[in-house]
Amino acid sequence: MGDEDPGPKGHRERLRQRLLSGGADALLDYELLEYLLCLAIPRQDTKPLAKTLIARFGGLPAVLTAAPEALAQVKGVGETAVAAIKIAQASALHLLRARASEQPVLSGWQALLDYLHADMAHGPHERFRVLHLNARNMLICDDLMGEGSVDEAPVYVRKVIARAMELHSTSLILVHNHPSGDPQPSRADIEITRKLADAAKLLDITIHDHLVIGTSGHSSMRALGLI
Repeated sequence: MGDEDPGPKGHRERLRQRLLSGGADALLDYELLEYLLCLAIPRQDTKPLAKTLIARFGGLPAVLTAAPEALAQVKGVGETAVAAIKIAQASALHLLRARASEQPVLSGWQALLDYLHADMAHGPHERFRVLHLNARNMLICDDLMGEGSVDEAPVYVRKVIARAMELHSTSLILVHNHPSGDPQPSRADIEITRKLADAAKLLDITIHDHLVIGTSGHSSMRALGLI
């Protein structure tokens, strides 16, 4: 008989060593989640639970962004496990937001897209947010302005413009997600974007873009010639 421990403790030790020596790419998605869960549920084999969560929600990013109440409905996921999953998500978002905020937004476009995709692509409901920029195109505020159903979030032109004036914003980037996964803008998306652009122009506020985020990627209304 060999000296290796075939039990959960030995398996976790091997995962830990792979993670520490090879980084995140050394582990598969279910192994990352498995190790995260084992820290919250130390006396349980968490591999089956990790695989169940990934199958249930459709992937590791969807697990991390799932609502706490949705996670808690899965058998074996208690409050401590939910908290572990949400702290992992929060840590990732803090890192990505910091990267997006440390340089002018327009010269760090990919960092912004990475942050927005991580935060919004897998959300079950549509959310509309406005990124407020100063004269140096630095992010001064990231405002959630509306949250709605699976296919609609309310957008109020007057509210968006009033907030921009309050913050002395010189330009804006509009963002919303499509829970369907398809980032192509709808007719309603295009219409509200043009209304906002017209209202902002009267106050010398520039709308740089309206980004639509989906699981399959994003679309830029500026790049599509819609602004």
